[in-house]
Amino acid sequence: MSLYTQLFYSKEVNAFFSDSESIRQLLRVEATLAQSQANKDLFSKEIADVISTCCTGSEIDIEQLKNDIPLGGNAAIPLVKQLTKIVAAKDAEAAKYVHLGATSQDVVDTALVLQIKEFIGWANAKIDFLERQLIALTQQHQETIMIGRTLLQHAKPTTFGYKTAGWLEAVSRSKQRLQAVQKRLLVVQLGGAVGNGNIAISTEIQHEFAQLLGLKPSFTWHSHRDNLAELASVLSILGGSLGKIAKDVSLLMQTEVAEVFEGAAEGKGGSSTMPHKRNPVSCAAILANTNRLPHLAATLFSAMPQEHERSVGLWHSEWEVLVEIMQLTAGSIEKSIGLIEGLEVDKNKMLTNLELTNGLIYAENLSLALAKKIGKSAAHELIEKACKNAIQEKKHLKEVILEMNIEIDDLDELFNPKNSIGLSLELVRQVLKQYEIVRFK
Repeated sequence: MSLYTQLFYSKEVNAFFSDSESIRQLLRVEATLAQSQANKDLFSKEIADVISTCCTGSEIDIEQLKNDIPLGGNAAIPLVKQLTKIVAAKDAEAAKYVHLGATSQDVVDTALVLQIKEFIGWANAKIDFLERQLIALTQQHQETIMIGRTLLQHAKPTTFGYKTAGWLEAVSRSKQRLQAVQKRLLVVQLGGAVGNGNIAISTEIQHEFAQLLGLKPSFTWHSHRDNLAELASVLSILGGSLGKIAKDVSLLMQTEVAEVFEGAAEGKGGSSTMPHKRNPVSCAAILANTNRLPHLAATLFSAMPQEHERSVGLWHSEWEVLVEIMQLTAGSIEKSIGLIEGLEVDKNKMLTNLELTNGLIYAENLSLALAKKIGKSAAHELIEKACKNAIQEKKHLKEVILEMNIEIDDLDELFNPKNSIGLSLELVRQVLKQYEIVRFK
């Protein structure tokens, strides 16, 4: 595809959409159509067998096919012409029944669905694996204390497991979305000229066609593209959630933070001019894909209001865009699996960073404790003043509290990070319990 194919995409998924594989699926549709028609006694099974035998793709001239596509506007038209000639050379009678009753869009759309089915099978397996990785990471770090950050500023303590539980939940929701959309999406297209069928593609033949392909029969969707738009949306959301993981890791890799790192490898993350650099290259690739996906998905949404029974241009605009969405998503999934697999967590640096604000992160603890004595508003105002004094005088907040003679019970415990993580442990364990992974202490 380009110099950057290995950076952004998945080699396995790219193969699903290669020229040869696309032609194989188109021919599979033609062969299955003939078999379905023969099974329903439209013509003899011998004729269907001849057509199927010619649908191996070995005799298709791919370069000629590419040159002829601009003449017809889609791949099915020149492919059917080549296939008809190949069949005619073996059996002139059988050649009369090639592509009988179908329209080009039937073949193009159904072949695309077969490719999508392969992609979804691949994606489901990979997302399952990523989900298990995130479960293990969350279990491992459910008690690893770190600073929580809001608007890029230190807020209050949490745990790294709480952060990764959020990653896990988001990925799991996308997994559920993908499983839901495939129920609507994995259907055949077989409607003929304007979608209302004909004697050669009767309801019985349509059902047989769907069964042989491992898909479901469907009302014609020639110009109703909501299922494809939904797939684009689901994959863009998944890409966004993977981008969120990459964004968090890249921020935690900053020199000033240095709490989490991509796994080290020979030659990985280096700079052409700065030998000391350890760049978040996997995160960069994932985030680049994340940035592209919503704009590509927008093409599918823009293509939805199609004219009458077949569109001029809007249908055509989907083909390469939808494939690229799947390819980019696959690349992000693979990169995310590698990222989580090699992730390095520096627990000590997390603890060190907790002290960067001289105790200011415990202000909420102090305010809540003091509110029991003097009320919420008064407590907030007093602790806010103490925080300003601590900043101006460059002192630890605990020292300022003592100097201001603010009486708060159990002061030392309020400055203990373990007592400042709220419901982090409980919430993480609730998440893990869904996966029946952890036995609680």
